[in-house]
Amino acid sequence: MRFRTVRSLHTLPWLAWLTFNSTPAAGQDMARVRQTIGTLAAPAMHGRGYVRQGDQQAARYLRKRFQDLGLQPLAPAYSQPFTLPVNTFPGQLSLQCGSVRLKPGVDFIAEPASGGGSLTTLALPLDTLAFTDEAVKQQFLNQPLQDRVVVLHQRNLARLQRFPDLARHLDEARTRITLVDNKLTASIAQEQASQIRLQVLASKWPASEKAHVQLKVEAKLQPAYTTRNLIGYVCGRVQPDSFLVITAHYDHLGQMGRRAYFPGANDNASGTAMLLELAAHYSLPANRPAYSVVFILFGAEEAGLLGSQYFTEHPLFPLTRIRFLVNLDLLGTGEEGLTVVNGRLLEPTFQRLTQLNDTGHFVPQLAARGRAANSDHFPFSERGVPAFFFYTRGGITAYHDIYDRAETLPLTAFTGVFQLLTAFLASFGPEK
Repeated sequence: MRFRTVRSLHTLPWLAWLTFNSTPAAGQDMARVRQTIGTLAAPAMHGRGYVRQGDQQAARYLRKRFQDLGLQPLAPAYSQPFTLPVNTFPGQLSLQCGSVRLKPGVDFIAEPASGGGSLTTLALPLDTLAFTDEAVKQQFLNQPLQDRVVVLHQRNLARLQRFPDLARHLDEARTRITLVDNKLTASIAQEQASQIRLQVLASKWPASEKAHVQLKVEAKLQPAYTTRNLIGYVCGRVQPDSFLVITAHYDHLGQMGRRAYFPGANDNASGTAMLLELAAHYSLPANRPAYSVVFILFGAEEAGLLGSQYFTEHPLFPLTRIRFLVNLDLLGTGEEGLTVVNGRLLEPTFQRLTQLNDTGHFVPQLAARGRAANSDHFPFSERGVPAFFFYTRGGITAYHDIYDRAETLPLTAFTGVFQLLTAFLASFGPEK
């Protein structure tokens, strides 16, 4: 896939334009940033997902922030609704192994496409000799699994690909429990399996894998859940029909069971807070840019970049009028610097960004990556829109788990990233 690059500017002319025409970036309000992230990551938002309408509550809060900033809407009430299928876990989620009751989110999670149901039985461990001993394999294949809980280690899932008969038989089990060595990482699915599928920390599983298991999982597939993108803009003073676009996703993984929720402070309350700070900056008359600046908060990123995909298929302005798009995700750390996805594809623009950082010393390091379908820039890039996706590196490693909390987020490079972004966006002078 070929990507369209931004028209190259010779170093001296664009630096001269930046020197004489840009307004220094006002320092953002870090107390306000903390408050934004804390609000979005609070229990009342239910993880900004699809249980108890957490995403809708977040959208109402963010719509009010757009209104307070005086952004102009590009759709009624800033809202572009769309639907998606999504598998959810709104009710009881319990697992007891022997006498030990495990905690949702802490000790175990439901896999994204898990079905629901309840079961009380002895666990059946998958004997790894089945991969090498034909007699052991046949013994396992001859066991009925319709009412059984089969337990295997995560490292053996890949091995099953070479043994399709074992994999098919395992799919017949009522429940599959996968033991994970390091951390529980949740996700979202758009479909639901008939099988109950759980991941459990291996350290929490009884020494005897043949434990007596009691479990109950309430899973609800919502075939057409309505969520939305939020879009506002600041009108450009010179070329209002050309656009710089700033994007972030505001959704997260939601709630799993009645108590466990995923705060999503770094992913992506941090990027949402950065977008709001940039909106506050550009909404000031003194900072009104030459081009119009569009701010898009996407829904359903965690479900597969669905909000950004929907926008590119139903754009509210011509995508060909986008001079550049900046996507913000995972901006809560930064002690090791900043990674720029598409930096290797848009090399002249990345060099410009690097020169700005070398001059301003905004972040410790810039690292370029190539094409990656890992955030909301991707549907735009695939349609030829020049775009960078920025994310910070270093610091805490909480990701897609219950530990991605606002109070532990260091925001090490947040101010530097803000200053780099405003300098970078200021380098896009009006076309002549």
